[in-house]
Amino acid sequence: MMRTPIMAGNWKMHKTAREAVDFVTNLQKELGDWKETEAVVAPPFMALAPVAECLKGGTIALAAQNCFWEEQGAYTGEVSAPMLRDVGCRYVIIGHSERRAYFGETDETVNKKVKAVLSSGLQPIICVGESLEERERGDTVQIVERQVKEGLKGLDETAVPSIVIAYEPLWAIGTGKTATPEQAQEVHASIRGLLSSIFNPEGAQDIRIQYGGSVKPGNVDELMAQPDIDGALVGGASLDVESFARIVRFEKK
Repeated sequence: MMRTPIMAGNWKMHKTAREAVDFVTNLQKELGDWKETEAVVAPPFMALAPVAECLKGGTIALAAQNCFWEEQGAYTGEVSAPMLRDVGCRYVIIGHSERRAYFGETDETVNKKVKAVLSSGLQPIICVGESLEERERGDTVQIVERQVKEGLKGLDETAVPSIVIAYEPLWAIGTGKTATPEQAQEVHASIRGLLSSIFNPEGAQDIRIQYGGSVKPGNVDELMAQPDIDGALVGGASLDVESFARIVRFEKK
């Protein structure tokens, strides 16, 4: 089973609408008609509409960084999945560790958002990962498996083609530290094993599992050489066109 690698740039709270359009214009020039990897950009909400316009007809997909689980209503400041679909998104990042840490997201709210995203015809990138303290206690697999199980609760096999999982150890996000390819592979393999029991072995082979945590041009090739790493959720290195383009066009080992 060949899984198309998926490289997503999570810009977090960076770039105005104009800066975002300039960026994707230059990224499209840099990548040309590259199709061996799926490239995804996740600008802030304010930039989604102009970036979507810029990406029309191209090969780069658009993602939102979050959404709310209701379709509409009195939820000041929130954005719904149908709104994101309407603006041109294909993916929505759900449960990023920063959302969990700063905005009180839980496994339960992640699950609600995943269901809302799927029911709107969008694809969730579901983030899971452990803290340094949890890793040092030897709880990594237990923590990550709980987050995956709870995030996917109530879903059946029809969801399989739409799901992307992103494993991002919290201690490697924005710190310059990266899990070794072997450490990342170990967790990815355990996630894939769990997906086999949640869905089925065939479905588990179809689901793409990204690694996130200080991915850079200098380490992407080694990470992508691992059998269960199917892409990257990239933070800081996705804010520079040349850097992100090099990650998208990683060299196979």
